[in-house]
Amino acid sequence: MSLRVNVDLTNPGQFFACCGLLELADRLWPGAEGWFEGGEFCVECDGDLRLLLQAASSTRIQGMDGTGDEVEAENDEEEDDAFEPIILLSPVALRLDWWQDKSLKPWAGSMKVKLITVAMSFAVDPDSIDPLGQTQVVFDPPTLTTTGKPKKPKKREPFYFDSRRGANATALDIGFMPDTIKTLKTFAHPAVEFFALVGLQRCRPRPTDTPRVFDYFTWAVPCGTAVLPLAVCGLLGDPHARGYRFENAFRTGQKKHKAFNPATPFRGSR
Repeated sequence: MSLRVNVDLTNPGQFFACCGLLELADRLWPGAEGWFEGGEFCVECDGDLRLLLQAASSTRIQGMDGTGDEVEAENDEEEDDAFEPIILLSPVALRLDWWQDKSLKPWAGSMKVKLITVAMSFAVDPDSIDPLGQTQVVFDPPTLTTTGKPKKPKKREPFYFDSRRGANATALDIGFMPDTIKTLKTFAHPAVEFFALVGLQRCRPRPTDTPRVFDYFTWAVPCGTAVLPLAVCGLLGDPHARGYRFENAFRTGQKKHKAFNPATPFRGSR
């Protein structure tokens, strides 16, 4: 059985979300293969799109027990010193720690990565036929206080993988920094944010000679997860491969918060 999702290949968040889709599909149904065809990403596996999205929306991670008692840092501008991986417990077991590479990491040190991950996962719509196009305001999952009363869910800003968000997020362009206004309800793309976080663990873009500028490549032949790092870096020898270059650009004057900007296409490997 094959599933297909629409993808904008000039959006690096959507590209790496496709890698994350294949990663999750392979862990759920070993032997899954994926490839790009036209404006779609195709996955051949033993499941279907709804089951894949349903699995993503039920993600549980280590250190988040679902009671709502997790402690949050109050200062979003603290230094980016500490590093903590994310351990997915279900629907698959997976350690995520790729953001030790700070040139590729878009968020600042105190952006509550676990809480954002859970919120983006919970917001994934299992019934969507266009998951990478899903757009909404994202909130924390419903939780209860220690007295058993429902807590008011908090809005969550994204990681800024999706370039539709990143290209319109600089304070210079819009006059303020969205992250600092807690009551501002802005749209995010939860499936892109969640699956890109997963996809980047295995599939890193190829660095260029310019800091924070990277290349990635499509592929047209069915590939399993074992060869994805080669495919993403344009090393398969696929004559139909197409390259894209993007910048993980600073979006604040403090040069802490970044965002994936839209990519520029180029033909072939180089």
